[in-house]
Amino acid sequence: MNISKEVKQSILVPAIIVVALVLDQWLKLYVATHFELGESVPVTSWFWLCFVENNGMAFGIEWFSKFVLTSFRIIAVGVLCWYMWRLIHVNNVRTSYLTMVALVTAGAIGNIIDCVFYGKLFGYADWFYGKVVDMLYFPLITNSAGECIFFRPVFNLADSCITVAVIAILLFFRKDLDDSLKKIEPSATETDK
Repeated sequence: MNISKEVKQSILVPAIIVVALVLDQWLKLYVATHFELGESVPVTSWFWLCFVENNGMAFGIEWFSKFVLTSFRIIAVGVLCWYMWRLIHVNNVRTSYLTMVALVTAGAIGNIIDCVFYGKLFGYADWFYGKVVDMLYFPLITNSAGECIFFRPVFNLADSCITVAVIAILLFFRKDLDDSLKKIEPSATETDK
């Protein structure tokens, strides 16, 4: 039985998203239910599990209201889902590039789940106003007093999916990105209709 590339990619994309989401949400719920807010547990000298809540975007930046930020994320995921559909059914792209786009989408959905549901689930905010749970901390370089000198951010698996995938796209998949965006643009004949 010969399965087409389109069918394989149509199965692979949701599978990647589901696996990444399950791992992300399991880790977040585990930390949120087994740690006190602000608690840290060293796993190794260079890797700690912490319970931190992030109210804004990356690194705790707060440029917009929480509702606007969450709404923007939902719209962005909708655009990414449409883009992946186009990549699979129209553009015939490499599976490795599609995997990176699926990881970005999974990461965005993971953080949306926190924002939409965690406030209500844990009883501290209304729908759409929850905080993102962060727990991964890598104090790679510390001084003699044990204070972190290099790599202070605390982040989560969803953030990791987005970051790794975006860096990989910029380093290894620029041509795939450029080609896919050119194919998505309507041709002159389509815009004249």
